[in-house]
Amino acid sequence: MVINNAGFGLSGEFITQEPERLREMLQLDIVTLTELTHLFGKRMAARGRGNILLVASLAAYQPDPLLAAYGAAKHYVLAFGVALHVELAGKVNVTVVSPGLMDTGFNDVSGFKPKASLKPSIVAPSIVAAAGLKAMFAGKSSVIVGKINRLTAFSNRFTSRFLQAKLTYRMSK
Repeated sequence: MVINNAGFGLSGEFITQEPERLREMLQLDIVTLTELTHLFGKRMAARGRGNILLVASLAAYQPDPLLAAYGAAKHYVLAFGVALHVELAGKVNVTVVSPGLMDTGFNDVSGFKPKASLKPSIVAPSIVAAAGLKAMFAGKSSVIVGKINRLTAFSNRFTSRFLQAKLTYRMSK
């Protein structure tokens, strides 16, 4: 089993972010995750069994102004993981867990300061870990943790990406 949970985010206006920090974030959140998944996935497939849990984010389900590159990276993780879930079926189970806000220190590192209105959506890391493992062992392709988070992702199906971006920006400012 591999749990690919390493990552960090950057928040704020994209054009004010340091290019080197952006590169480091994308290297870890996309390239390193892909390389580790390839390395261990290949070994698991050769054995004919294994489980990989990838950690995305609620940010993967909508355009995220002020978290633009991070949200795009997490969208990559979601799309990548679900594609591999199908491609490796019968050999390796790949599951993507998508938490929303958690109290992990992520916000301090990323510079993201959630508004009080977002606090009810915070989910404990232990709940996210348990939900991710449960979904992985059940053979699911993905799981979104938290009722508010699931509702948010579901409701995005009924609005344009532009409207999602505008609403997310308004809530984040």
